[in-house]
Parts: sequence; structure tokens; C-alpha cells
Amino acid sequence: MAAAGITIVPRHVLGGKGYRAPSDMLNVASIGVGGMGGSDVNNIYKSGKANIAYLCDVDLARAKGTVEKFPKAKFYVDFREMLDKEHKHIDAVSISTPDHNHAIQALAAMELGKHVYVQKPLAHDVWEARVLTHAAKRYKVVTQMGNQGSSGDGVRQMREWIDAGLIGDLVEIYAWTDRPVWPARYS
Repeated sequence: MAAAGITIVPRHVLGGKGYRAPSDMLNVASIGVGGMGGSDVNNIYKSGKANIAYLCDVDLARAKGTVEKFPKAKFYVDFREMLDKEHKHIDAVSISTPDHNHAIQALAAMELGKHVYVQKPLAHDVWEARVLTHAAKRYKVVTQMGNQGSSGDGVRQMREWIDAGLIGDLVEIYAWTDRPVWPARYS
């Protein structure tokens, strides 16, 4: 009877306030962990719902800071080797490599049933985008493309104002950017 009672006690009672069971954490692998990839890994970690389990980058010098910040994460240079050896222990993959690799790496992860976050651009062309769309449906994975500029509160608020008719009928919209705001190089 006492043993049965323990099995229905909420996890936080046994682990203490703020306790998160390992089974409630995602094991994340990150491909491309220097530059923007380092920022992505940090943001995933800050969610408090992810274990940074595997890191992968071909540029050891750019990856150094992220690798040092997550010393428990196993490091790989080749994403194919990482996915081949570790796929049974990975829940999701973050991809922040140079643009021409995004679709290839995302598809490789999806084919293993892994959820993916991919920095923009998602794909090189419409065909690659369609292949990834079909793969996400086929393998029943959640995917997201990094589109920070269009996912902020300001953009959502403007959309609400437009939908509510608060600024009148739109006839023409002009959009501009001051890019590049940082030196253009591989991220």
C-alpha cells in the first residue's frame, strides 16, 4: 500500500520545488554552434526544457566558446557521424550552419524522426522546401525556421491593428532593411 502511494505522488514533491524530471527534458543536438549557432544553443538552453547533449561544427575555432560553455555535450565534427551514432538519444536538432547546408541537414534529421529548428533560409529553392514539407508530414515531426524578425511582439501587434481596421484600408506597403547590420560572413 505504501509503495502504491509513492507512485502517485507528484514529481515535484519528490524532487523539490522547481524540479524537472529528466524525462521532461529534450535532448538537443546542434549542428553549427559558432556565431548564430552559439546564440541558438544558448536560447535553447535558457528555455530550461532542453539538455544540450550533442554539438557539431566543422570550424573548431568558431565552436570553441559554445563547446566550453557546454562541457557535458559530446562534440562531433561531422553531422552525419553524430546522427548515425547518437540518433537514439536525440529528440530535436538545431541547425545553424551556412545556408547551403540547411535543407540537407534538416532532411537527414527528419528522416530519423527528429524535430528540427533550422535557421533561415530553410532551403535553396522551392523544390527543397517542398521536400522538407513532405518529410515533416511523413515523419510526423515538428519543424521551425528561425525567423526572429517576423516573430516578435511588434509584428503581431501590427497584424492585430491591421485585422481590426485600426489604421484603415491598406493600399500599399513599403518594407526596408538596414542589412547587413553585422559583417556578412558565414554563421
